[in-house]
Amino acid sequence: MNNKKTIIITGANSGLGLASAKMIASASMEYQVILACRNKAKAERAKQEVIENSGNSDIHILELDVSSLASVRDFVKKYKEQQFPSLYALICNAGISGRNMEITADGYDSVFATNHLGHFLLVHLLLPSMQPAGRIVMVSSDMHCPPGRQLVWPGTLALAHPDNKLEKNHMRRYSFSKLCNLYFTYELSRRLINNNSKIVVNAFNPGLMMETNFMPKYPGFLTFVAKKIFADRAGSLEVSAKGLAELVTEQIYGEKTGKYYDRGTVERKSSPLSYNLENTMDLWNKSVEFTKITSST
Repeated sequence: MNNKKTIIITGANSGLGLASAKMIASASMEYQVILACRNKAKAERAKQEVIENSGNSDIHILELDVSSLASVRDFVKKYKEQQFPSLYALICNAGISGRNMEITADGYDSVFATNHLGHFLLVHLLLPSMQPAGRIVMVSSDMHCPPGRQLVWPGTLALAHPDNKLEKNHMRRYSFSKLCNLYFTYELSRRLINNNSKIVVNAFNPGLMMETNFMPKYPGFLTFVAKKIFADRAGSLEVSAKGLAELVTEQIYGEKTGKYYDRGTVERKSSPLSYNLENTMDLWNKSVEFTKITSST
């Protein structure tokens, strides 16, 4: 009997994804970790790093570009073909900043597609492969409620196909994508509960981490200034990676669903806007339409 627990981490070749992969692989030899990455060469290097760091050799890579719906479907097909043990946990970590202005091959804004839509499809395609008490963690951000002027939901169509006004405000595009992560988390959690499923779905805010390659590189003085300005939003790569890993390895977090964890394992309320049901259903229904899934839990 195979007692392995398979865990998929998207965007695991660097930063938070790689750091959490190391911690999960080190936690127990029962964990089989799949690094789901867009760049195969970087993923190979990350795999060796995880193995050397953890002593756990059960580390695998599968190519995945979450900005492409075709890539998501191909990833799930290859995952099933390799007949891994049933999926224990999925960490939806891959993401890009609002500075990306491309349109994907599917015709959607790259930030919306990468940070939300691809993961929406990935989760739905993998749900049938999950263990009865599996875990899903969506990596969101406290930038879903940015400083300054409050966000006003523009509608899913505007996020998928932004006009010039939204495109120019790249931080707003990122913030809306992280808000989408929360709408998805909370609604999926509700639907799984209604279906008597024991699978838990939670959201995680790693905080602003200057150590990762996700943030722009500032000269030394500007880095100091940025840390001062965003002090209340700052996160530590080590602390956040540990918290993210514990959400899938520690028993207590398999008993809670629909929660928002802030820079570790502290439960907090997300913004009032993130609990808006009308916006949630707008996003959910349009995402079902965009991904052409036949079942939406």
